[in-house]
Amino acid sequence: MGIISFINHFRQKTDGAVAIEFALVSFPFIFLMIGIIEMSLMFGAQSVLLGATNDAARLVRTGQVQQAQGDPEQLFYDLLCDKADSLLHCSNLQYEVVAMDQFSSFDQYEAQYDQDGNLISRGFIPGGVNSVNLIRVIYRYHLKTPLMGNILSDGPGNTKLLMATVVLQTEPYDIQQVVPPP
Repeated sequence: MGIISFINHFRQKTDGAVAIEFALVSFPFIFLMIGIIEMSLMFGAQSVLLGATNDAARLVRTGQVQQAQGDPEQLFYDLLCDKADSLLHCSNLQYEVVAMDQFSSFDQYEAQYDQDGNLISRGFIPGGVNSVNLIRVIYRYHLKTPLMGNILSDGPGNTKLLMATVVLQTEPYDIQQVVPPP
């Protein structure tokens, strides 16, 4: 039986079985495809958040934030926002930068949230030379489809918490000393 006769065999069918089968299969298939797209966007957003956090943490690690001439927190936020802006809204980024005593005290700095699911930040304290720093950035990702929102949501309004955390020790950078003009 050749391909032409196979196609002609289906052309002669007029009972509608194919249409009914398609109707039964298409609905779950479309939901599956939409779910795959939603999950892909969410995982992409998590990856962008992690990359942006690592890039912004490098400013703290190398002492650029600590030695900034302007507002050090604004320098950190601007780089974080520039790197994350491809998939995330900068206005929804929440972060904290905390100087810790040592690496083993990380468990004392568990993330805390208010009743709306927002990060209760400990502030922006990047520390100094050779300090151990915790850099945590969170983002409430809004799930677009109601079906995936019901399955994956862990916060208010069909949102999923995305978090990136970096713990580092700053490098022994040169401290710039400001000498007043004579």
